[in-house]
Amino acid sequence: MSQFAIIAIDLLAIGILTFGLYFPRHHRRDLVVAFLGMNVGVLAVSMLLASSTIGAGVGLGLFGVLSIIRLRSDEIAQHEVAYYFSSLAVGLIAGLSGTFTFISAVLIALILVVMFVGDHPGLFRRYRQQTIQIDSAFTDENALASHLEQLLGARVRAVQVKHLDLVNDTTLVDVRYQVATAAEIAERQNGMLLAGATR
Repeated sequence: MSQFAIIAIDLLAIGILTFGLYFPRHHRRDLVVAFLGMNVGVLAVSMLLASSTIGAGVGLGLFGVLSIIRLRSDEIAQHEVAYYFSSLAVGLIAGLSGTFTFISAVLIALILVVMFVGDHPGLFRRYRQQTIQIDSAFTDENALASHLEQLLGARVRAVQVKHLDLVNDTTLVDVRYQVATAAEIAERQNGMLLAGATR
């Protein structure tokens, strides 16, 4: 019965992770089957390994091998990598424990709590990251940051030049910025109207 209990906990956990956290927040259907298949596959293999004389070392090696699959697949975002590893970790914890234990339930719950908090839409919700190609070549980073702030209407926090083309007059940048609040946008618009009225 304890084996069925840990399988039920694993299925409940991957259901919460996939259908309760990931899909409502990111709406990428193709990764739903990836998370479910990865979790249940790892659970089955690790339970089989745990019941044999092979030991946990092979299970951890399996974790490493399966993580390489992500590198061979289509490019995915960093938060999706976190969901991949969470689904793997939940399957391994459930599978290697083999039976229901308090510590395995706590560890699985901890993964879910961390993913709930770490990927919450309210956490740093005004911060964004984009790769932008500008139709001007900027050699001065301060001038580049000022141009991006005007372009995005936001406060630039970090800029990294990826490619500077002086021949074609373009700059490819990775920019991290903070979206302005409604009050800041209104203040900026009032300032622009005042400046226009004084001309």
